[in-house]
Amino acid sequence: MGEYDDIINLPHHQSAKHKQMSRLNRAAQFAPFAALTGHGAAISEAARLTDEKIELEEEIISILNEQIQIIYENISEKPFVEINYFAPDDCKSGGKYVMVSGNVRRIDDYNREIIFTDDLRIPIDDIYSINIIRDIPLSLV
Repeated sequence: MGEYDDIINLPHHQSAKHKQMSRLNRAAQFAPFAALTGHGAAISEAARLTDEKIELEEEIISILNEQIQIIYENISEKPFVEINYFAPDDCKSGGKYVMVSGNVRRIDDYNREIIFTDDLRIPIDDIYSINIIRDIPLSLV
């Protein structure tokens, strides 16, 4: 005779006060537990590299100002340009250099921004290089 033979065949107990737990809720009890929720994301964020903004020499700033003036003088044609600029990172110091292209709608002197026809705004002080492409009309973009 076994040690538990006296209780092994008894009916399963059901509480008169509490409703039986669903299988889904019962299974949830045994789901893996992450004590450090978000820790992996924090480690990934810390490991993500950013670039530092390059301080431009006066000669390059002068060339950029000339190119911006050319865009300004031809703004009615909505010139097609490629601009490489520094985009600051939202989460940590530094950022990255981004190349965008499109038709320029206007230059906002007050906020010092170049505004594209798709409403993308690039701060003039963050521009690294400008390439004015005259052969691509707005209708083909």
